[in-house]
Amino acid sequence: MTELLDLCYDVLIRILEEIEPEDLAACARTSLAFNNFVKENTRLYKAQYLKNFDDPRKRPTDPEPQWVPELQKLVKCQKILRSSDITVKHENFKFVASTVESLVLSASEHLGESLNKAELSSILDAPQNLDAFMYRSSLYARAGTDSQKQADDEEDRQLSAKIHCLYGIPSNTAGRRALSTHPYARSRVYDLRNYTDNTRWGPFRDDGSMRVDWETLESIMVVLGYNSNTCCRRFLARFRPPWSEPFEGVIKERSRVLPDYPSSLPNEPEIPLALKDPYNVSGIWSRIVCFLDYNALYQFNFSTPAQRIPPDQPREPITTEEAIRHIMMHLKVTKVETPGKFDNPALPVVHFSGSSRSVDASWDPNANSRIRGTVRLTPEGEVRWTTVSIFYGGEERWRSEGIQVGGVDSKRGVVGTWFDKDYDVHGPAGPTAFWKVCDSRCLDESESDDSEPTEEGWLH
Repeated sequence: MTELLDLCYDVLIRILEEIEPEDLAACARTSLAFNNFVKENTRLYKAQYLKNFDDPRKRPTDPEPQWVPELQKLVKCQKILRSSDITVKHENFKFVASTVESLVLSASEHLGESLNKAELSSILDAPQNLDAFMYRSSLYARAGTDSQKQADDEEDRQLSAKIHCLYGIPSNTAGRRALSTHPYARSRVYDLRNYTDNTRWGPFRDDGSMRVDWETLESIMVVLGYNSNTCCRRFLARFRPPWSEPFEGVIKERSRVLPDYPSSLPNEPEIPLALKDPYNVSGIWSRIVCFLDYNALYQFNFSTPAQRIPPDQPREPITTEEAIRHIMMHLKVTKVETPGKFDNPALPVVHFSGSSRSVDASWDPNANSRIRGTVRLTPEGEVRWTTVSIFYGGEERWRSEGIQVGGVDSKRGVVGTWFDKDYDVHGPAGPTAFWKVCDSRCLDESESDDSEPTEEGWLH
């Protein structure tokens, strides 16, 4: 070991860069001299981090991370995930789940590749890890197997559901296991007791805080994923939910990461609205809307047996089939304004308008409409979308509230709920999701064409 330490600094660093990160600790234990060399060696830890994980610095102005503790944290997380001891996994749930969340949110793709995504997709695919970290929400209190138990407190259940939402529902064995919970997920989505002023009738916690209710989003994704898998196959390619692969759509291309938004909106009139829009709204979006037959919805919520269920108890699982609509939306930014007193000040409020057209039920009077809405940040920094559907004569009929899973400009899109614009406690209401399929250039092309855009012309 003395001979190894006699090597010049740069050569020794290059040698240690080639070992696995978890072996650094073993090397440090071989001698006091080697421990002194490895311990707090920022250059070595930085090289190891960037070799095995995505660079968390997405902008030139981002501060330098604490490379030593950050790498040590990730190595500890990997060891727990690779362990076969389920007790160790449960004891370290909060640490692992929060570390996985930070790895996803700090990840970035280059030419379609992400080190974080590859590592997490591989290591989380193990059934033990799925059960220990992603299947711990209240959904699994009733729908879980013997190895799937809800976490002990609400914050852990919410964190588990968030990891599940970010991970998605892949088209594999793990995804099929998640979709098997659909009767219980559907029960949560169509329980009209969850649509209140406190939740803004959307996927928010029932305390008025506007914090995201990830358990509700998890149930919505299960319901929409199940319905999409069972609907007519001719729509699967074009309306496949963008969560069918692990972490699909939630990790941005490094080249698309925007600089920090200015603290005040630029006033130059020649700047197009689209360039002031950090959410990248303008373009063409695919949308899925599902709903129960209204008689079934009413019976589920207001029949005598339903009324006997205590407010803090879930309703019975639903196996009733739902209707599904596939919709194309043309959206264009109409106004960008400074956030108000109750808005998150980090980004502006963006207003948009456009059109919405069903591709599978044009005969339905609810199928085609104009649409308007807003995008803004919630107090905790999530991206909130509100839409309003406007029909003939200017009649506003439906609203929706959703969260863009993965953050600003995430390709995963928006997941949420739709409901009566007057917030009728008797419904109807249901799940919806929409995601971008083409940027604003498609709008420019379609507007330059005198003919009505065809379905094929909308999908590029």
